[in-house]
Amino acid sequence: MTHTTDTAPEGAAMTGRSSTRKAKADTRGSRRNQAGRRGPTAGRTRSWRDSPLRRITPWLFLAAPLALLITFTYVPVASMISYSFTDWDGVSPDRENVGFDNYVSIFTRPELFRVFFVSGYYLAASVVQIVVALYFAVILSFNLRFRNFFKGILFFPYLINGVAIGFVFLYFFQDGGTLDSVLAWLGVSTDHAWLGDPTSANVSLAGVSVWRFTGLNFVLFLGAIQSIPSELYEAAELDGAGKWQQFRHIIAPSIKPVISLSAILAISGSLSVFEIPYIMTGGATGTQTFVIQTIKLAFQFNKTGLASAAAVVLLLIILLITWIQRRLVPDDKVDLV
Repeated sequence: MTHTTDTAPEGAAMTGRSSTRKAKADTRGSRRNQAGRRGPTAGRTRSWRDSPLRRITPWLFLAAPLALLITFTYVPVASMISYSFTDWDGVSPDRENVGFDNYVSIFTRPELFRVFFVSGYYLAASVVQIVVALYFAVILSFNLRFRNFFKGILFFPYLINGVAIGFVFLYFFQDGGTLDSVLAWLGVSTDHAWLGDPTSANVSLAGVSVWRFTGLNFVLFLGAIQSIPSELYEAAELDGAGKWQQFRHIIAPSIKPVISLSAILAISGSLSVFEIPYIMTGGATGTQTFVIQTIKLAFQFNKTGLASAAAVVLLLIILLITWIQRRLVPDDKVDLV
């Protein structure tokens, strides 16, 4: 009896100790297996995230575009600004620093600054161009017959080279040319020289720019209009809204940023007109624009310093007008849905 009761507790204690050791061994083995499974993957993930190559990868993709942008944009602009403070003739290796004399000449000599008034014709033409492009974009955004055909007709002039357009319309406006022949067929006789006086010539050239660039604004407006959800039109029609109400309350607020962009392009384009007047008149009969004058100063009169100052003034005027326009008409986010 006594021996039986003394042996039982000892066997139970040995069994309990072995079970504890086995549980600890299993726990250590499980931890090693988990560490073995996670260790290499986690190490690779941490090393890639902390790798310098991962941080500089976006800059490697941007290296070539940034190099081209700096080489062909910012370096020439910096050189132009430096030339504007000299009297360099564009050929001689010697150049003398004249300070702000070139800028003073631009603002004090009326014949140099008067050419900005010619830009008024093109600015008025740009307003007509935007209105016409917006009208056709709204009309052709609805389901009409042959709308793709008319889209192609409107955009086609923008695809033609500007020099080719200048030569075509040079024969169109010449004495006895296409325009006079069409008017004669309609019973209208005229001996007016369309490119012979400043007013008629500038109006004719501005009309050519409207014909050429309306397609660009048309495509911008049409793309913005087609991005408007069709559910808005369906809801407006259910409420009894007509086409004018849809344009006023749906289309116009939605394409406001695009209209603002077109206004900026119109102003900057009217100040920097070059191709059409240079080909058709060469700046004669009061059609000389600021860019044509700058080109003549640099390459005809060998006044590269003065021409560079004129180019800087044009750049500053465009930036100022753009800044004022962005202040007056900010780009507010429009959410109609």
